[in-house]
Amino acid sequence: MRTDTRLTISGLRVRAVNVPLARPLQTSSGTLSVAPLALIDLHTDQGVTGRTYLFCYTPLALQPVCALLRNLDAVLQGLRVAPLEIDRLLQARFRLLGAKGVVGMALAGIDMAAWDALARAQGQPLALALGADLCEIPAYNSCGLGLIGADRVVAEAEQLLAPGFDAIKIRLGYPDLATDLAVVRAVRRGVGDSVHLMSDYNQGLTVAEASRRIRALDDEGLCWIEEPCRADDFEGYARLRTEATTPIQMGENWWGPKEMADSLRAGASDLGMPDAMKIGGVSAWLKAAALGETAGMPLSTHLFPEVSVHLMAATPTRHWLEYVDWASPILADPMRIRAGKLAVPDAPGTGIDWDEAAVARYLVG
Repeated sequence: MRTDTRLTISGLRVRAVNVPLARPLQTSSGTLSVAPLALIDLHTDQGVTGRTYLFCYTPLALQPVCALLRNLDAVLQGLRVAPLEIDRLLQARFRLLGAKGVVGMALAGIDMAAWDALARAQGQPLALALGADLCEIPAYNSCGLGLIGADRVVAEAEQLLAPGFDAIKIRLGYPDLATDLAVVRAVRRGVGDSVHLMSDYNQGLTVAEASRRIRALDDEGLCWIEEPCRADDFEGYARLRTEATTPIQMGENWWGPKEMADSLRAGASDLGMPDAMKIGGVSAWLKAAALGETAGMPLSTHLFPEVSVHLMAATPTRHWLEYVDWASPILADPMRIRAGKLAVPDAPGTGIDWDEAAVARYLVG
């Protein structure tokens, strides 16, 4: 183990890859067939490299995110790997522009890579570096069950459970309520009452239509109904929450702890699921976890299971980890499920290392 963990940034390496999804995912906002990932290597003068990736949602955003990260290389060179101080510096630099969208994504990527480097220098997993312990986190499989219709969902649900999961997520938002109900009921009949079913509308409804559909779904035994309407309509969510008996879930679109605090203040949801990237990386997640603890709100994760499993270990009100395998094809050691849970790996840092042959195969910039 290293005794001197002081690191100095020597530069960034940024690569863009489009990784095909094993199971394309159709949602109310479109079909996702590839994962556009920005791969970040934060190099240090001491030979330690911190790694992470960003999920850019659409290939149209992949190159702009990578370009901004490369532009930040000169800003970062020579800085100490002190993630909280780096975050303070970059937030100040972008104050007039705002740390959302492409800017927020880039800053979060630098933060996650810096924390990874710091934990690697200490020779311990990120969870331990954050003061948590190695543990197992309940996980649900979110790799499928898009808008594929009631005749196909049962077979796919069984495939998602096969690796050892006991919880899965269904995407809803079909053109009519009857199909939403038919899909949920078909999956429930197919997998049985012991399986946990989450649902996600991907912001596809108006508040009025969400109210109508939620009332109809309240007796279907769903763990939660996620983002039925626009994610920034906290007042609308507060109204829906008073009408529903099924818990309302939101949070993947909280851009930073302040937006989370605004949502909590409005009483917008029963449950929260910050996104490691959109919330602002590891540094901001710790603030989000504190907000969740203060509010007594169960917190789940959104995407990024390789990083999120460490963050959940350090989250007092941890709930569910969302598992997706979208980055697995370019990772040297992809995560594996055990009895419905993901264990915090004991490798230094987050455990993210690249399969360079696979990276070369999917490289687009």
